[in-house]
Amino acid sequence: MTFSLVGRCERTGAVGTVIASASVAVAARCTAVRAGVGAVCSQSTTDPRLRGELLGALARGVAASEALAALVDRTADIAYRQLAIVDAAGGAASYSGELALGQATDIHAAGAAAAGNLLADNGVPAAMLAAFHDRAGDDLGARLIAALQAGLAAGGEVTPVRSAGMVIAESEPWPVTDLRVDWHDDPVGQLAGLWQIWQPQAASYITRALRPSEIAGL
Repeated sequence: MTFSLVGRCERTGAVGTVIASASVAVAARCTAVRAGVGAVCSQSTTDPRLRGELLGALARGVAASEALAALVDRTADIAYRQLAIVDAAGGAASYSGELALGQATDIHAAGAAAAGNLLADNGVPAAMLAAFHDRAGDDLGARLIAALQAGLAAGGEVTPVRSAGMVIAESEPWPVTDLRVDWHDDPVGQLAGLWQIWQPQAASYITRALRPSEIAGL
């Protein structure tokens, strides 16, 4: 009951995830990013532990496709899972187990991967990937929001979407953007609105952390 995309910005090297679901607080369980390493979504009868395993492999220099293949080979109950991964070089991979929920499909190309389960239309991940690539040159956050909106417009999932989230890591060792709508009748619209509020302020919060003397009034 989830659709998501992981992506990398070719211009800045930032990595991020965007996700929506009928389930409450989906981003808290399913997404993970690490600066200079990559981004992962683990969904469909979710096992949050898989996020850390995949990011750990990427941090050791394993490419996204190899990290995912190795995890699939060794992981019990992997048939229930769905995974999307992008590494710091833009390598991407995706996986849908044969027991993933409902209509489940995934797609990946250079720089991004998308996946969805319990979909109203199997074209949802492809629509997300196309929207992400169509916005090349824009801020990563704008591209991720566009991808999520495209997935919803393409049909989304079979049940009403109730939560959404977006997480982005840039060069700092913490996620610069971590926006979540944990329960709402229009979580995708709410998330897009939060991005519009957050984006103009994001750089100032990096400055607060790294160079506080530059912030007037502190």
